[in-house]
Amino acid sequence: MSRNRKSSRRVSYDEDRYTGRRETDTYVYGNTVRKLEPERVWEEQEEAPARKPHHEVRKNRDKAHYMNAGYVMFLAAALCAAAIILVNYVQLQAELTNLTKSVATSESTLNRMKIANDEEYNRILSSIDLEEIKRIAITELGMVYAQEGQIIEYENESGDYMRQVTENN
Repeated sequence: MSRNRKSSRRVSYDEDRYTGRRETDTYVYGNTVRKLEPERVWEEQEEAPARKPHHEVRKNRDKAHYMNAGYVMFLAAALCAAAIILVNYVQLQAELTNLTKSVATSESTLNRMKIANDEEYNRILSSIDLEEIKRIAITELGMVYAQEGQIIEYENESGDYMRQVTENN
């Protein structure tokens, strides 16, 4: 004979240990054995007596489940504040993206203008004939090269320009 851990009564071999029914009470069709009732292991275990929670614990649980009007208003205000902050954040992100695109467009325009300016400057420099300018200056305008004593050099340590107050001969 076997002994059940949950109860102290003896169970015979032909008696189901969980249901207490005899196997001879039912007929099984087919070649497999089916369990007619699920195991009731959990139901047979003795439940520990439920302890009543302490008064403070019960009070805290009641407070946790209870939502008063002030708490609901606080949550609504917090939700509105979070929504406003998020909307402003998204708007700032969109504005930043637009400004970045605008800066990129302005930079590309500036680069194109610099390239066009450099090309025009090089075209003008290459079209200038210095020998022709010298010929026109000497023959048509009567310009001459400076003599040895005509060139006066000044040293200016104070600034970028100089004024001539008196005429030197």
